[in-house]
Amino acid sequence: MTMFGYNVLGFGSGSVGYRAEILLVAGGGGGASYIGSGGGGAGGYIHATPKTVIPTQQFTITIGAGGAGGPYNSAQNGSSGVNTSGLGFTAIGGGGGGTSTGLAGGSGGGSRGATGGAGTDGQGNDGGVMTAGSWVAGGGGGRGAVGGNATGNSSSGAGGAGSNADAVFATATSSGANSGYFAGGGGGGSYNTTGGAGSVGGGGAGPGQSLGTATAGTVNTGGGGGGAPATYSGGVKYGTGGAGGSGIVIIRYAGAEKASGGTSNTTGGFTYHKFTSSGTFTA
Repeated sequence: MTMFGYNVLGFGSGSVGYRAEILLVAGGGGGASYIGSGGGGAGGYIHATPKTVIPTQQFTITIGAGGAGGPYNSAQNGSSGVNTSGLGFTAIGGGGGGTSTGLAGGSGGGSRGATGGAGTDGQGNDGGVMTAGSWVAGGGGGRGAVGGNATGNSSSGAGGAGSNADAVFATATSSGANSGYFAGGGGGGSYNTTGGAGSVGGGGAGPGQSLGTATAGTVNTGGGGGGAPATYSGGVKYGTGGAGGSGIVIIRYAGAEKASGGTSNTTGGFTYHKFTSSGTFTA
């Protein structure tokens, strides 16, 4: 059965197991490089219903990398982030920011045009758009909100907010990023005006008014990268889009440690296994 863009797998019956729940965040999308640069969409975010795992069962955990930002002076979209998977679930990589159309993903990339990238149902939200103006762009979508629209040439749209619904996971594993928020969208980049703010949840800002590289999404939050700035420097030139932040997986179960894999910590009656890079979870 498929639900919300990921597979729900059953575990074998007749064996004594225990319940484990999992939080997955995919890699965020990179921001575009253009005269108005869409911010990268956040990586898809899943907090799965607890599933029964059987002792000694092994599960491959894959942490998705963030997508690259559009190269300097290239008029190119940002690249989409890479999927994160584990225990039979897959979080979809964030969509890259667009020069005209944002890319679809866990959360969609922002756009300089009228079409933001579509988010994945249950994992994220759509990217923002440019509703008026000519050198601004929308922010990337986040788990908690759609990307902000650019409604005129005064500023680009902010990244859509991430989610801290599962802040206990971040606190217990000492990730601490953005006070427990994950999967925030990147702000849109602009030409000689104010760029869009990055969001809580690791979204990078889209600066304006000077050449350079937009802010990258924060590692292990799935934040989208900011859209590139653009300015006049012997002719209009575009900066480099910010890269998306890599993803994360956190697994927890009740009681003392009985599994292995990742960085483990037992607190508040639960044991947590945090994966900031790919590895194996052995139940």
